[in-house]
Amino acid sequence: MTVSLLPAILIVFAVGGDSVEAPVVGGGALSAKESLGKKLFFDANLSEPAGQSCSTCHAAERSFADPEVGLPVSRGVRKERFGSRNDLPAAYASFSPPFGYDADEGLYVGGQFWDGRATDLAEQAKGPFVNELEMANPSEKAVVDKVARADYAVLFKKIYGADAFSDPNRAYDYVADAIAAYEKSHELNRFDSKYDFYLAGKVKLSEQELRGLRLFTDEDRAKCAECHPSDRGEDGSPPLFTDFTYDNLGAPKNAENPFYYLPKEFNPAGVAFVDLGLGGVLNKAEEHGKFKVPSLRNVAVTGPYFHNGIFKTLREVVVFYNTRDVGPWPEPEVAANVNRDELGDLGLTEAEVDDIVAFLHTLTDGYDSKDGK
Repeated sequence: MTVSLLPAILIVFAVGGDSVEAPVVGGGALSAKESLGKKLFFDANLSEPAGQSCSTCHAAERSFADPEVGLPVSRGVRKERFGSRNDLPAAYASFSPPFGYDADEGLYVGGQFWDGRATDLAEQAKGPFVNELEMANPSEKAVVDKVARADYAVLFKKIYGADAFSDPNRAYDYVADAIAAYEKSHELNRFDSKYDFYLAGKVKLSEQELRGLRLFTDEDRAKCAECHPSDRGEDGSPPLFTDFTYDNLGAPKNAENPFYYLPKEFNPAGVAFVDLGLGGVLNKAEEHGKFKVPSLRNVAVTGPYFHNGIFKTLREVVVFYNTRDVGPWPEPEVAANVNRDELGDLGLTEAEVDDIVAFLHTLTDGYDSKDGK
């Protein structure tokens, strides 16, 4: 279901009474704060032990998704530890509005992480540093102490003041603020896919891509645009291919998830672990099994797919959407609240599945309109 939320560029948009400044689109040099955020984002000394940065799981060459494609979930700095989920790409995450409840639609919207537990981008940036399964620092102060010793500490104090490190709690907020600033920059929000050039009238889509687009937007066939709107906003802003809501797609458990086999101190339930998603955060049964609708920008190069990395290829995802309720698929991890209105038995042919996949490949950043690549 598409919520009446229009992403905006160079303007402020609101949800539930809160507002967020949208990232700036375009090239040019990074600002001082964005440059600081980039240094923090790529600094592998900010884990314990050293060796993992934000970019380790959000690599620029993979459209800021996890480059370790052989794993369904993300690995921590301690190589024997794994998170329970596949990391969401950092690209375009900055457009998500603050987490809140849309009373008109009766849906939760926005926030960060698959389950919306972080209200905004800065709050999200604080989490991995002190997560035992990720960067594993013992405290926020330990992170701040490392930043204070870094070669960019002078830039940090130039931006946040000479006493920026005097209060570790405040300094940690600054760290998150700078990372959020970088994640709002044009380096993560390029809007230069083939589809962007197509919307601008600068290139044409192939016949197969056009067929895929027509299916993607058909409310009676593939229904993809119900949750992944593909039209420009009323203000002319490019589409983000997400309505920022939460949905239970009926994804099966992933037997290849190494999180199931971690020691009990990290996963007391073992192989019986069930990820409740948004419902687990809110402690509401009616939200169990729901996960954030991700942007489809760069989706062709950011697999594996779904919160638990159950699908390795984009075509598998489309086939699952098409046949979930009529094919030989395993039972959903969470059987309650499964979306049965917009997927599960779409009746698409194999050729139509291929057409949709071809269209989704037009959403990859870095298209060269001159070379046609």
